Amino acid sequence: MSFTWPVMLILLVLIPVCVAIYIRMQRRRGQMAARAGSMGLFQQAAAGRFGARRHIPPALFAIALTLLVVALARPQTAVSLPRLEGTIILAFDISGSMAADDIQPTRMEAAKVAAREFILRQPASVQIGIVAFSDSGLQVQVPTNDQAELLATINRLAPARGTSLANGIGVALDTIAAQGQETQYYSGSANSTPEPMPTPTPMPKGVFKAASIVLLTDGENTVQPDPMLAAQSAADRGVRIHTIGIGSPAGADLKVEGFTIHTQLDEATLQAISQLTSGTYYNAQTEQDLRTVYETLGTELVVKPEETEVTALFAGASLIVMLIGGALTLVWFSRLP
Repeated sequence: MSFTWPVMLILLVLIPVCVAIYIRMQRRRGQMAARAGSMGLFQQAAAGRFGARRHIPPALFAIALTLLVVALARPQTAVSLPRLEGTIILAFDISGSMAADDIQPTRMEAAKVAAREFILRQPASVQIGIVAFSDSGLQVQVPTNDQAELLATINRLAPARGTSLANGIGVALDTIAAQGQETQYYSGSANSTPEPMPTPTPMPKGVFKAASIVLLTDGENTVQPDPMLAAQSAADRGVRIHTIGIGSPAGADLKVEGFTIHTQLDEATLQAISQLTSGTYYNAQTEQDLRTVYETLGTELVVKPEETEVTALFAGASLIVMLIGGALTLVWFSRLP
C-alpha cells in the first residue's frame, strides 16, 4: 500500500498519546472512587458494575481515529479491476480500386465513415492505430486513444496505386511494436521496400495478445512478398488479423485514366489470413455491411491490477466504528459520548 500524502501519517503518534491520557484518567478516577468508598459515599459494587465493558467504546473511538488518519493520507493499493482493453490497428487498403462507386459514395468513403463511427465508440482504455497501404506508400499512426488525432488521420486517406497485403500486415505489426512512441508518418517511393521485420519467438499455440489487426481491402494482392508469410509472422506474435473484404467476388470495373480495370476480391486469401491467425473474415458489400462488421469487432475484457485510491473505504470504516462506539455508549451508559 502506498500513500499520496504520507506526511499525514505523523498524526498517528497522537493515538498512543490519547490512549496514555485515557489510562491515566482511569487510574485517577479509580483512586478517587477508592477514597470516596472508604468514606462511605457510595458502594464499591456500584463503582465497578460496568466492569471492563466501560473501556470498549473508547477503544472503538481510538480505532476510528486511526482509520481516519490513514484516510487523510489518501492510501492507494493494487486492485484488480475488469475493463475493456486492447490495441486495434485499422489497416486500410488505399489502392486505386478503392475509388470504385459500387458502394456509395465510394468504397473508400464508406470505409472511412464506418471507421470513424467505430473510433468514437471506443473507451479511452483502447488504443487504436491506423495503417494505410498500397503497393509502396505507407502512412502510419501509432496506437493512441486521442480520437481527434485518429479522425484526422482517417480524413487524410485517399486512393493510390496497387495492393500489397504483406506490406499492410507488416507495418501494422511494426506499429503495434512501436506503441508508446510518437506519431510517425512514412511515404515510400515506388521502388522502396519496407525493412524486414525481426523474426519473433513464436508464442504458445492458442495464446494471443490484447492486440488485433483489422485488414480492410477490396482487391487482389498485386505486389510481393507473399501475404501468408506476413500472416504467419502475426500468428507467431500472438496477434489476430480480422479481414474485411469490400465488394463481391465477381468484382467490379473501374475506369482509370481512360482505361477500364477489373478489380476482383480475393476472398480465399483473406479467409486464409484470418484462419491462420485465429481471426474472422467478413464480407462487406454495402456501407451498412461495413457498419455491422465494425459493431461486431470487440476488445478483450481483461482483469488488470491497478493502483486505486481507497480513501473512501478507510473513511467509511472510521465512521461505522465511531457510530458503533456511540451506540454502545448510549445503550450501556444512557449518555452520548
